[in-house]
Amino acid sequence: MSYYDYDYGHVSVAQKKEKARKSMEKLKKIMPDIEPVVIDGTAIAKTWWGKAWNKNLESYADYRNRIGRGRSYVREGAVLHLKIDSGAIHALVQGSTATPYRVEIGIDPLDEKTWQQITSLCNRRIESLEQLVSGKFPKELESLFTARQEGLFPAPQEIHFHCSCPDSARLCKHVAAVLYGVGARLDQNPLLLFSLREMPVDQLIKKTIADKMESMLKNADKKSPRAIGDDQVFDLFGV
Repeated sequence: MSYYDYDYGHVSVAQKKEKARKSMEKLKKIMPDIEPVVIDGTAIAKTWWGKAWNKNLESYADYRNRIGRGRSYVREGAVLHLKIDSGAIHALVQGSTATPYRVEIGIDPLDEKTWQQITSLCNRRIESLEQLVSGKFPKELESLFTARQEGLFPAPQEIHFHCSCPDSARLCKHVAAVLYGVGARLDQNPLLLFSLREMPVDQLIKKTIADKMESMLKNADKKSPRAIGDDQVFDLFGV
């Protein structure tokens, strides 16, 4: 298949993939810890977290008309490196030049008020880290996490980016490819979202478990006027 790309010109998908592959081989010699985005199949993201990230981006008019340009890039292996740190994304994207473009994206931390509201509403609804990571939580929490402007996922005004390419567009295809690449990365490790938005995920789980334990102890105390022995406490929590 061949089409016109304003970055490459008339090229086939196979040619773009081959160019990305050759660049990857060169980078591996100087970046042994390189982290490419590899897409298997047609879907960029397959898990709840990855899909939710991409759906959030596509829900905003500022991005909806532009971000689609990055879908083909990420599928073709153009995102040669993508590293997520606390509040930042660092990436290298193959374009028409021999040297990959450098993309830097900053994500604002989730504001304290929103985080407190989320932890409060999650009270006793997430029983383990495994449940959170798997995305298998109550539907009402899905709505809470994905709420526009008030959920876990960033709004356009909370995303700041720069690309070394000459494209003057506010959101170039290289940045768009990286943003989609984040969705694919969240498939592998959803906890990266909490790092990206500087959210102490352990507080979410610890609060839920602590409140549940406190409730269980109160209920046990109501059922019996006798003091609870150590062996009973162990039995109560399945230890």
